[in-house]
Amino acid sequence: MHSIFAGFWLRFVAYIIDWVIIYALQSFIFVPFFGLLGISFASSDFENLSDAETMGLIGAMTALSTGAILLSSVIGILYWSLMESSKYQATVGKLALGLKVTDMDGNSLDFVKALVRNICKILSGMVMFIGYIMVGFTEKKQGLHDIIANTLVVKK
Repeated sequence: MHSIFAGFWLRFVAYIIDWVIIYALQSFIFVPFFGLLGISFASSDFENLSDAETMGLIGAMTALSTGAILLSSVIGILYWSLMESSKYQATVGKLALGLKVTDMDGNSLDFVKALVRNICKILSGMVMFIGYIMVGFTEKKQGLHDIIANTLVVKK
């Protein structure tokens, strides 16, 4: 099979397009929730809180932020996994740039393989995004997550 592999910059632009879409979708969940939360915080009398109440408030805000980050990560991983295992074999960003994700033989991914690929993106970003930067330097333009999951991103 002779494919034209998608390089770093094409994939980076696709990634930006996808994050714009994901952030727009997430705003329908997070903005109203944080808006209501902000109104309740704004109406609180912080000057009269005890130390224990202040620590409880900080703990609640930390837990809320952590929950939002986790939910955001799950939404992103599901978006990429569902789209890349669909009949399109690509996210909206990849479709816009004429790219698709395949296994090493050019076949479409099932959901589990796409999920493994996208969870492995966490590893790709862990140390200064070296796992992503690898795309620019490997023969088949694979990031660490592609190598682990045995996948390719190719031009259609």
